[in-house]
Amino acid sequence: MDLTVLVRFGLLLIRPGMVVMLAPGIGDSFLQPRTKIGLTVLIAIGLLPTVLIPRVVVDVPITIVIARELAIGASIAFVMRALIAGAEFAGHLSGYQIGFSYGATVDPLSGDRNNKLATFYGKLATLGFLAVNGHHAVLRALAMSYAEMPIGAGHIDASLVGSVRDILGLVFSVAVRLAAPIVAILVVVELVVGLISRASPALTSMVIGYPVKLVIGLVVLGLMVGTVPGVTNSLIETALRLAGRLAGGFR
Repeated sequence: MDLTVLVRFGLLLIRPGMVVMLAPGIGDSFLQPRTKIGLTVLIAIGLLPTVLIPRVVVDVPITIVIARELAIGASIAFVMRALIAGAEFAGHLSGYQIGFSYGATVDPLSGDRNNKLATFYGKLATLGFLAVNGHHAVLRALAMSYAEMPIGAGHIDASLVGSVRDILGLVFSVAVRLAAPIVAILVVVELVVGLISRASPALTSMVIGYPVKLVIGLVVLGLMVGTVPGVTNSLIETALRLAGRLAGGFR
């Protein structure tokens, strides 16, 4: 039996497999492995008419081709995951300032130990991402990647370092945009509480500071929480461009 067809189809499964495994919304841990395998096969079948799969790989070991496919697929999914991580980072900053860091729990999506606000921000960003069909944009980016980076050998480009730097900048940009109002207001509250404690030593900051910060923090949070999906969704196109640049580092 000729296994060439199976090997070629196996090469086509690698890149979408990494996207399905890591992309937000479709690659989270609550999806069963058989579901992810089925999605990967369906995506690969959909790509068959448009993707040129090499008949045989003779110039380079097949392990290099597989490693390149893994890297490109992971690059596309990793940037979109970084967008959600920016929202979770904003939740960490805001929750720490309010005082929620004492009640950290295990996030069911990522498995990390996050405070409740970080988990909440991450879920809001993921739902907003799915609501605007961000997963469709990821699949389109995956299909376009085969035109610019066909299956085969490649090399690591120097632009990879700059792409990683820009992705980290994206994470911090999302976090600052979402957390800045809460952090700034609560810093002012701390200064006011400190002045009150200084003027009246009987009213220590531990007695009045935490309840005041908690109440004001929750009020500001209620006003700001609706902006989480909007901020992350406004950066989807930017994240996709960064994903293309990062994947292009393995051209």
